[in-house]
Amino acid sequence: MEKNWHSLAAQDCLALLSTTPEGLTPEEAEARRRRYGSNQLMEGEKLSLLTVFFNQFRDFMILVLIAATLISGLLQEYTDAVTILAIILLNGILGFLQEVRAERSLAALKELTAPTAKVRRAGRVEVVPARDLVPGDIVILEGGDRIPADGRLLVTHGFDVEESALTGESLPVHKQANLYVDPVASLGDRRNMVYMGTMATRGKAEMVVTETGMNTEMGKIAGLMQQSEEMLTPLQRRLDQLGRVLVWVALAITVLVVITGVLHGQDVYQMFLAGVSLAVAAIPEGLPAIVTIALALGVQRMIKRNAIVRKLPSVETLGCATVICSDKTGTLTQNRMTVQRVWADGQWYRVSGSGYNPVGEFVIDDHPIQPLRRPVLRRLVEIAQVCNNAQLVETSGADGGPAWEVQGDPTEGALLVMARKAGWQEGDGPYRRIDEIPFDSERKLMSVLVQAGDEVYLFTKGAPDVLLARSKFILTDGREEPMSNHLRRQVAAANQQMAAAALRNLGFAYRRFKSVEAAKAHRNPEDDLVFVGLAGMMDPPREEVYDAIARCHQAGIRTVMITGDHQETATAIARQLHILPEDGLVVSGQELDDMRDEELEERIDRVYVFARVSPEHKLRIVKALQARGEVVAMTGDGVNDAPAIKQADIGIAMGKSGTDVAKEASALILADDNFATIVAAVEEGRGIYDNIKKFIRYLLASNVGEILTMFAAMLAGLPLPLLPIQILWVNLVTDGLPAIALGVDPAEADIMNRPPRRVDEGIFAQGLGVKILSRGVLIGLVTLGVFIWSLRVQSGSLARAQTLAYITLTLAQFILVFDCRSVHGGIFKRNLFENRWLILAVASSLALFLLTIYVPPIAKVFGTVRPTSVEWLVALGAAALPTFTLSARRAGRKALRPKLGARALTWSR
Repeated sequence: MEKNWHSLAAQDCLALLSTTPEGLTPEEAEARRRRYGSNQLMEGEKLSLLTVFFNQFRDFMILVLIAATLISGLLQEYTDAVTILAIILLNGILGFLQEVRAERSLAALKELTAPTAKVRRAGRVEVVPARDLVPGDIVILEGGDRIPADGRLLVTHGFDVEESALTGESLPVHKQANLYVDPVASLGDRRNMVYMGTMATRGKAEMVVTETGMNTEMGKIAGLMQQSEEMLTPLQRRLDQLGRVLVWVALAITVLVVITGVLHGQDVYQMFLAGVSLAVAAIPEGLPAIVTIALALGVQRMIKRNAIVRKLPSVETLGCATVICSDKTGTLTQNRMTVQRVWADGQWYRVSGSGYNPVGEFVIDDHPIQPLRRPVLRRLVEIAQVCNNAQLVETSGADGGPAWEVQGDPTEGALLVMARKAGWQEGDGPYRRIDEIPFDSERKLMSVLVQAGDEVYLFTKGAPDVLLARSKFILTDGREEPMSNHLRRQVAAANQQMAAAALRNLGFAYRRFKSVEAAKAHRNPEDDLVFVGLAGMMDPPREEVYDAIARCHQAGIRTVMITGDHQETATAIARQLHILPEDGLVVSGQELDDMRDEELEERIDRVYVFARVSPEHKLRIVKALQARGEVVAMTGDGVNDAPAIKQADIGIAMGKSGTDVAKEASALILADDNFATIVAAVEEGRGIYDNIKKFIRYLLASNVGEILTMFAAMLAGLPLPLLPIQILWVNLVTDGLPAIALGVDPAEADIMNRPPRRVDEGIFAQGLGVKILSRGVLIGLVTLGVFIWSLRVQSGSLARAQTLAYITLTLAQFILVFDCRSVHGGIFKRNLFENRWLILAVASSLALFLLTIYVPPIAKVFGTVRPTSVEWLVALGAAALPTFTLSARRAGRKALRPKLGARALTWSR
């Protein structure tokens, strides 16, 4: 029975759902999941494996070939009929396996991008897949989260939800937990409820899940959500158009071959069967499937490198990226603030160690000291520890060893780590917290009132300039001295020195009070403070980022850093990471606001750092770069980042810190929030595109060779150089496994030394069309040459000549596949054994090929005879000739180029 959850009080909802604000126990949650099912909408009906298999035989040319086998049977050519059917079946199985593999890869990708939810179970907060939510779960929501199920709100703090997906209302709705709603209120008026699929835009809230899966409001209109668009990339669309053109070209040439053969006296039936076989071989029907597999397998490799692709077109676009706009915090840096320097009592101290691991020392002049024995340092450490709401928690690391995490603000966590390094342990000190004045962005201070016996202190930390202005005294050698102008300048100079070193600074101060009551009664307790010292901290750059940025430079990709930090800090970090060149510009958010769009477009080519910018500025930056013809990758994690992420050519969201809004808008998600992962994704994207072009080159060059062999023979009035069955078998063994193995070929070593690919680059750009035609023509000529040599010179036997043509054509294609592994080099450029899958694919295909020659019953079916050693050598030499000749020519030209260049320079002098 449907309940009007919105008309019930929050406590009544909890009671009806048999839960508490502490949440369900894991055992109860699992029991309810078995009862209610997964929190998922029903998907559209998927094709069965049997349907997928039979779909492999719906191609027009395959149907014609099946009809041809029936004719063979009627003419009592049973051997031909059975053999052709077996080849068709093997081809269908191969296509079926390709399609299933691609579908499973894409399904795994969808699984990785599934939304998550933050739930409280048995009092403990944990992140679980949204599909595992059950009625009664307590879910914690924040601005930017997608609502994972229907729920009654329990607690709200300035919580707004955008519900246009459900109600059509474009403006966010302000939600309140403690609100009575009429039982007959419409969805849009139920302001104490939230619904699956809508988006939190602001604030925080807690809800109890009331409905999941198909029982949600979204589930009731699930029919509208079950339609899923087929993910065709621009490359796939271009290849689909190319495939249609090739079909008609192949059919036209095939018809010419058949007509020419008949006119020269060839048997009509044999020519018809040969024509159909040639058409089947010439049309690259496996191309779309292999492209899908290459994309899917490439995406799986990217997942292993922490890059999750949400939109397949972005894989192609990655190879075109010319600019990467990256957030600083957590992407270029570790997002683990670390205190590195301390200034107190006129002395500089270095704090060793990095991250949240509380191992390190206070060092002065390269000598470790004991900070707690120095009165001023001890007071600074006390304030850092006590005026703090974070917690330092020991956890288990990925390697099973101890690891440390901060629960709370990273800056406060860094202060706790500093206190531990100083020797302060949790629970040390006599201080009991009485009250707190929370941090405020206008005051830029946080204070706590503490008591130690009869003494009452206000401990304060905050922005050094603000704190210095409020300080009347300074702690020197354990004594409170009046703050003179000279001392103020000394503190300000120390603060400036740390800021210039890209450190984020905090000041520490305190004030004594006679009693707790006196402190609370004071109008401005944070005035007349005693200044103690400064702590300078930094979010250290990730070690791997240095190499990643260097690789971007080599790849012709400009890195632009975008941060909310001060200009000095941003500049120092950018120079440290080698992002900012000597003539590079740094632009602040204020300067950006003062610029017109035209002025920004004019200057943006020289800007490498944007400092003190807000997320709203990112959209202007992306548009300005795109107006200059750049292909832009933009990172982001917040709700306000979504427009820029969506506008960018490659929108990149953070997997750990990113909101659901940012992830929904993105094409790529970084599972580890790491800049180096972007560069790895660019490398993989370039490699995937290269692999696609490799097997396009291989398949089409092979097909050109097959067509030319038959066409030239018919024009010359020669007998059939290849039997129909031989044509089909060549197509099966050469176009199948070897072509797929090219799709997993490792990227070339110099792939990141090339400039980005043009977005509008055609399939046959960079000489690919010439390579296809030159290889194909040469393969056809040498095959025909061996056929004529055997027929007219060597033996005079048609069967032997056809066998040698069959061998030459097959071996030429096996050799060609290794040549295709290098985009800009030849067969000599790559290590032959680098791609073990290709070795296995060629070896297994070669074994299948040799069966048709050396196993007598099979040889009889294929019309082959055993060649002599000399004939093998001739066939092998001829097969190697196209690839090795062109590769040697290319290698020679490459070797001569520097010498010719030097000679030209001499002549010019």
